[in-house]
Amino acid sequence: MIQQVEFRLPAAARGYHLITRQLLEQLPALPAQGLLSVFIKHTSAALTINENADPSVRVDFENIFNSLVPEDLPFLTHTLEGPDDMPAHIKASMMGSSITVPITNGQLNLGTWQGIYLCEFRDHGGARQLVATIYS
Repeated sequence: MIQQVEFRLPAAARGYHLITRQLLEQLPALPAQGLLSVFIKHTSAALTINENADPSVRVDFENIFNSLVPEDLPFLTHTLEGPDDMPAHIKASMMGSSITVPITNGQLNLGTWQGIYLCEFRDHGGARQLVATIYS
């Protein structure tokens, strides 16, 4: 059986935001076993799974990615939407547009310290549309 839910997350500030709880609130009851796939329908934001306990991880993510892909690089040509636009596309491609999580005993089978992140790479990215598909 396959169930699919499409929903919108409210606009978030630039950065890395734990959305595990928000995601679960949008889903129907999870099956005893299966897989959850979540896809973000945007090219300047991403999804990832990582540390959910220490907020400094989110600061370090922001610092590392800004160091790897800084704004205002003189050779970028896709600049019409501002200096954060093309770097956001690059960062989104590096992080990825989807995640998959096993479902066990009706719950997401994440590790003790794992959470699902929305990675917002734009200064003003706006609301983000996600598609969650449950395979049971």
